[in-house]
Parts: sequence; C-alpha cells; structure tokens
Amino acid sequence: MSLRILHVVQAYWPSVGGMQEVVRQLSERLVRAGHRVTVVCSAHPQRQAFTHNGVDLVAFDIQGLPIRGLTGDVADYQDFLKNSNFDIVTFFAAQHWATDLALPMLDQIHGKKVFVPTGFSGLYNPAYATYYKQMQTWMKQFDSNVFLSDNYRDINFAHEHGITNTVLIPNGAAADEFLRTDLPNIHATINLPQHAKLLLHVGSFTGFKGQEAAINIFAQANHASLHQARLLLVGDDSEKIMKKVFGGFSGWQLRRKLKRMQKEVIAKSLSRDETLAAYHAADLFLFPSWIECSPVVLFECMAAQTAFLVTDVGNAKEIIDWSQAGALLPTQIDKHGYSHAQIDDSAKLLDDWMQDDIKRQRAAENGFRAWQEKFTWEHIARQYELLYHQLHQN
Repeated sequence: MSLRILHVVQAYWPSVGGMQEVVRQLSERLVRAGHRVTVVCSAHPQRQAFTHNGVDLVAFDIQGLPIRGLTGDVADYQDFLKNSNFDIVTFFAAQHWATDLALPMLDQIHGKKVFVPTGFSGLYNPAYATYYKQMQTWMKQFDSNVFLSDNYRDINFAHEHGITNTVLIPNGAAADEFLRTDLPNIHATINLPQHAKLLLHVGSFTGFKGQEAAINIFAQANHASLHQARLLLVGDDSEKIMKKVFGGFSGWQLRRKLKRMQKEVIAKSLSRDETLAAYHAADLFLFPSWIECSPVVLFECMAAQTAFLVTDVGNAKEIIDWSQAGALLPTQIDKHGYSHAQIDDSAKLLDDWMQDDIKRQRAAENGFRAWQEKFTWEHIARQYELLYHQLHQN
C-alpha cells in the first residue's frame, strides 16, 4: 500500500549535515518503494527546485529558536500542518522551529504522528527546563517515538517518564554510495603523497564537532608511522578552524610540533563523491566531537572499511559494541553533557592504533561486516516503512 508521508526537519538538501543526510536517505528510499514523500524544511538560498530525487519539498522562511522567539512564516507553517492530509507525519529532532511549533498542536495534525528525538541536546540546559517538562506529555501524544540508541539521554528520558510507545531504529550508511568503484582520486584532490598516512575528520564547523581537538591530538601523537601524515578536515567553512587554532603564540607552538614530523593539516569543503573517496582512502577516522546522538559518520566509516577513534559521545560506545570497528578516546564529560577528548591520552591511543596495522585492519573488517548485515540505509529504510505500515493499519 502506498502511503502519503510527511517528513519534518529543520534543514534539508542542498544543506549538508548529519540530520539532512538521514532524512534524505530515508525519504528517497521510501519514494523508491512506491510512497509519496514530502519534506518540510527551512528555505535555502541555493535551492533551485522543490522536487529532488522524487521527494517534494515545502520550505518556510522561519528564523530563530522557539525559546527565544521566532520570525517569519510561523502562521503559514502551522496552517500547513493543520490543513495537510498525510497518512504519516514524522518529526526529526527537537529544539528547532519545525518540530517545536507543532508540539502544542499535535491533536490538530491529521495522520499518525512519529517523533525521532535524536538525542535531546539541551536536556541539561536550564533554559530548556520548562520545555522538557512539557516534553513528557508531548511524547505520549505521538503514535510512536523512534530512538537511534538503546542507551542515551533521549531514550533514558522516555523510560524515566513512563513513555512506552517507543521503537529502536539505528542510523546507517548507503550501499549505493559506499560500494561504488568510480570515485575520484582523493590523493590527487588534496595533493597527498602516496606513502603518507591519512587521518580523516568529517563535520560542519559548529564549534562542537571537535576539529580543534583533532588537530591537537594529531600534533601531539609522535609515532614514526605519522611522519609526513595528513589530517584532512572535511566540512563547510572548515577554514575557520585553521584561523582559530593556528593564531597566536599557541598556534605557533602547534605549527612547530607539526613541522618536526612534517605533518600537515588540510581543511577542505569537498563534494560528496570526494568525501566518499576520502573515507575509503583514510587510514583512520579521528572524531573527538563534543555532542552527538548517533553519529552517521561512524556508520559511514564502517561502510568504507575505515577504523575510527571517537569520544564517548552519543551512543558511540554502543556503536563500537555493535561493530567492533573502533575505540573510545579518553573522554571527560562536563556538567552540560559535552564530551571532551583528553589530548595527551588520546594522542597515545592514536599512536597505538597507527603503529598496529593489523588492529586497524581487523576493526575495518569487523565494521564492514556489521554494516552489511544491519546498518545499510536500505535495511534501515525498510524498518521505517514497516513501522509506518503498522501505524497506518491501526
């Protein structure tokens, strides 16, 4: 049976990011399965069309945060939700206008309603105290709450407050992307010597993805295998981190450390094909992020057969348990719930992994095998489709 599905998310194509990728993969695969999928999202200055790979887009020009005030097409968006007639309406993530404007009016929205919380990043922020007190009631009004992890702050919140309409569906990575054999030569793209080791970080420059920590860990590590190595930071506006990290006296000291071993940090905004090629070419993925829910980049590492080191962030430990594809960096979690890599100890762990080719290869193979069995987007999309059919039939 073909379903009319509405996916609600703050940002979507051509915007780039983890949440955008999750919703894009699910939406396009559900279209291929014969469903009619519409995505509601923010307006984007580079968006030239309102249908993309079979997915219809409806954009609203709304700015701000609900707890601080919103401007733009607020009334138009709420009228759209009231007057639409979808079988399934799924809201991805909390603490943004697209979900938060809908929460007080859930009973006015037609169709079965699904919530994918993706972590509750502001749960420990006093500014959101009232918001999360109300969240206890809102989550019970959804027909289903989908969690990406079996042990993280959002699902633990649900357990603590008697919310039982829950299901676990993890993130994944796309086989039709990562099994391609026609990817560009990333060595040529970034002028990487063939013999040099490549460490990779992928993430937007938000201040929370850990690029600065990655650079410091890379600089501090001193195993001989890292001589002439490169750390590639992939993400929009990654150059900003270079100015921040390498400015001033501390930046001069950091450059001296790198120069001693002829190491280099490269920050680039790459195309998707180039990013896929970087995943495959990397000897190790280094991801000392501050806050995540269920990092898509780790599943992409598994698909690319690349081992990873990651802070104890989101459900990274759970992903490691599922896959045996990497290890946790020594991490300190602050009172706000942010994870911080311990630089010296993390550098020692990086040295340990870079000197052991067999360990990295075994982790890469473990991850690839787990990904093929459980974590392709093809597999994940089928789980969403099954959930949607079950809700629609009840």
